[in-house]
Amino acid sequence: MQYSVNDLRGAANAGVISPTDLERLLAFLSGAEARELASGASPAAKFDAAHLLWYAGALIVIGAMGLFSTVAFSQMGGGALTACAIAYAIGFTAAGHYLWHGKNLRTPGGLLVAVAVSMAPLAVYGIQDVLGWWGKFGKPGTVHDFYVRIKGSWVFMEIATVVAGAVALRYYRFPFIVALIAVALWFMSMDLAPWFAGVDHLDFAMRRRVSIWFGLLVLAVAWTVDYRSGNGDFAFWLHLFGLLAFWGGITASDSATELGRAVYCLFNVGLLALAVILMRRAYAVFGAFGVCLYLGHLAEKVFKDSLLFPFSLSLIGIAVIAAGLFYHRKERTITAWLSAHLPAALLRLRPAST
Repeated sequence: MQYSVNDLRGAANAGVISPTDLERLLAFLSGAEARELASGASPAAKFDAAHLLWYAGALIVIGAMGLFSTVAFSQMGGGALTACAIAYAIGFTAAGHYLWHGKNLRTPGGLLVAVAVSMAPLAVYGIQDVLGWWGKFGKPGTVHDFYVRIKGSWVFMEIATVVAGAVALRYYRFPFIVALIAVALWFMSMDLAPWFAGVDHLDFAMRRRVSIWFGLLVLAVAWTVDYRSGNGDFAFWLHLFGLLAFWGGITASDSATELGRAVYCLFNVGLLALAVILMRRAYAVFGAFGVCLYLGHLAEKVFKDSLLFPFSLSLIGIAVIAAGLFYHRKERTITAWLSAHLPAALLRLRPAST
């Protein structure tokens, strides 16, 4: 829970704290902010229109040079693609460095550095294309295919992305860079699996299993970051991507029985409970979406011709909304009860901002 300076002054005016304590507290918080800036860490994440535009712009550039690149873009040739990637990386790094250090604008500066990191696979693709270093799997296709297909030939591009991200984090401690590293590692897990399995490509079932285990590994790293450092911003991206890989793999499994699908629903209910206990909204998002998928299955398959099902489901929805209203009213009481009864080791897994 966050408080503003006005909140603290209001508490002093109400006699909750003395004016002397207020000034000491404000001085301490100002010193903490200065120490945070001196450490090179980015400020706590927040959501407003400016941040939305900054992130949207960075994602558009990253997508334009990779996921949304056209066949004509790949026909520039390997040398031109590498030169283009290097020019982009230098330009965005310089601009990001200026905003980060010169203007103290950590979020847009860090995002520009992240864009520079995302140029690593394009640069390596160009080098491999010129030198023909595609290995036994052959040339996998265009730059666009790197983001939508699985091929062992992409491994060098993924290694370059991880290395570039690690170097960037050394000088710019911006949490979003962790997301780029996580994506590259997930790609790498998919591309390395055929090497270990001794096959040319993975079938869907094996891809799903690799995704589940990789997601669990990322989640374990996220909880470790929470437990040891309490850095919620860095852990947020690890939790988000770990959930995406793990939950996506679980959801992609097609259970043949209604019991299996019911267990899937309970799994998502467990994610909702975990979100409440550990104050992690990402788990609530995936859990709620999973429950909705299960209810959609019931509506389409099990109760397709039932007249009462829409009304019963409406009542369930109303009950969930009522539960949300109750939780909103009693949030402080529930939080205090959980803080008093949960083990200390479990409480340390909560984000530092809660």
